[in-house]
Amino acid sequence: MALAPEKRHRLMAITQNGGPLGHVEQARRLCAAGVKWIQLRLKDAARDEWTQIAREVADICRDHGTVCIINDSVDIALEAGADGAHLGRTDLDWKDARQRLGPDRILGGTVNYIWEAEKAAEAGCLDYVGVGPLRFTRTKKELAPLQGYDGIRGLLAILGDIPAWAIGGIEVADVRPLRELGVTGVAVCSALLRDDRIDENVRAFLDAWPNPVQNQPCAASSAPPR
Repeated sequence: MALAPEKRHRLMAITQNGGPLGHVEQARRLCAAGVKWIQLRLKDAARDEWTQIAREVADICRDHGTVCIINDSVDIALEAGADGAHLGRTDLDWKDARQRLGPDRILGGTVNYIWEAEKAAEAGCLDYVGVGPLRFTRTKKELAPLQGYDGIRGLLAILGDIPAWAIGGIEVADVRPLRELGVTGVAVCSALLRDDRIDENVRAFLDAWPNPVQNQPCAASSAPPR
């Protein structure tokens, strides 16, 4: 699969549990700050609540021309009318997920190990991957072994042409060295929401690695209507 260049936004924002802002408000403020790719990562919610939040987030993203990806569930992504889904090793098999999503929605996968990078390269059905974790982060349970820059370099070598976003405790200072390694972008959670300074935090990341069309109007999401 190939992720269209206009979808390859350098900054992917990931929502988080447990902070002062709910997922919907996080999405609203991140979109208003200029984020063009949001991954809804909602853990331990009942299905009805998850679906409702996903629909609201997808609607907000659509209004801002922002890509909306649902973490962990193809079904919720489809029900919410999101742009796609992101799946880890304990979720639906990537090839099965591609069949469920169809060819037009985005499918991403988590790559933490060499064998997962090999699986992703062989699968031929992923639009992108998240690689890492770069360093320790409290936003994810059961954190995989830390990769550091050298580990991410090794994963990228196996992934080949699959677009890859580095993830795991990433700060603005990491953007340049990660870019030099060859990642497509960075996936960030805590550093964007820190100190309730979302506008400033987002701007710092966008300034560190802007999209070629970062400050130009973005076309609406191409996800099919609900």
